[in-house]
Amino acid sequence: MNKMQDYLVRGKRVFVGLEDSKRSWKVCVRSGGMIVQEVSLPADYSVLQKYLQRGFPECEVALMYEAGFGGFGLHDLLVADGVACVVTPPHTLTAEKVNRVKTDRGDARRLAKNLESGDYRVCQVPDRELREDRQLVRTLSQVQREITTTKNRIRKFFDFHGLNAGFPSGVWRKSDYERARSLPLGHSLQVCLASYFQILDTLEQVRVSLLLELKALCAQERYRRSVEIKASFPGVGWLSAIRFTLEWGAMSRFGSGKQLASFVGLTSREHSTGDQVHRGRITRQGSGIVRAWLIQCAWRALVLDPVMLAKFQAVWRNSGSKKKAIVAVARKLTVRIHSLERLGAPYQIGVLE
Repeated sequence: MNKMQDYLVRGKRVFVGLEDSKRSWKVCVRSGGMIVQEVSLPADYSVLQKYLQRGFPECEVALMYEAGFGGFGLHDLLVADGVACVVTPPHTLTAEKVNRVKTDRGDARRLAKNLESGDYRVCQVPDRELREDRQLVRTLSQVQREITTTKNRIRKFFDFHGLNAGFPSGVWRKSDYERARSLPLGHSLQVCLASYFQILDTLEQVRVSLLLELKALCAQERYRRSVEIKASFPGVGWLSAIRFTLEWGAMSRFGSGKQLASFVGLTSREHSTGDQVHRGRITRQGSGIVRAWLIQCAWRALVLDPVMLAKFQAVWRNSGSKKKAIVAVARKLTVRIHSLERLGAPYQIGVLE
């Protein structure tokens, strides 16, 4: 840092915007309403650590970066070194409406400017234990997708070689796969089919082991009460309950059920100006997998809870769309989960409020 820059920042608050990528980090430093330095660093925390310590030894440093592929590891390292670190959701960061140019350098500038002005939202950083436990849920989802992919390959294998006679044209049952496994084939095809089933068997074993780990988490003191309350809702089993618990964390982070619904992406889009109000489909922000779990629970809840069924029928009658109706039920379920977990009370089927 040259003498002029050293004079500008000495003893002052310094705001650092960091745009991270796999190989390099773009860094923009602001102080006193102006950019004082811009650098590109290797994606190595030790390099960033030395840069901050040597360049700003007498300054109060605050750094902000977007939540992304790197997770929260960088946040943990910075906080451990006494640096105020903010992780912000990428979709909430403000930018000029007329700006149509996106570069890593520009993003670093935008992060530093918003951090200095206070125009940002904070992404809640879960503790390491919760992040590690949450990975079980996400790994299970990945394994389940691999199982589905492998089953599709087996069916396409039979279609391609004209071996699908006597098998369903749609989804196969477990008995169909067992029959396919024992079907006599030529040597080369038998080797290929055995390979597919070997992969499938391994994935199924991994899936069972992950389910057992998640089942054990349900009994842990940290998650037990939260899982019990969620599992009391119609259509929500123990697996969905622990999934929601790990993905959402403590309900105290959400001020209301509407905030939780917005976090999940079950709030309608809106583009209104003046006297004109335009509302569209749901925002779909947040995890699509979590929304899919909520939709599945909502379908099951219709059979068990007359209140949820009444909500579905009312929206279906007014909109003419079952999709909109089931999304409305999923949103109602989400809001109720928040309310009752904050109260610490289990769900009562058929109660309106």
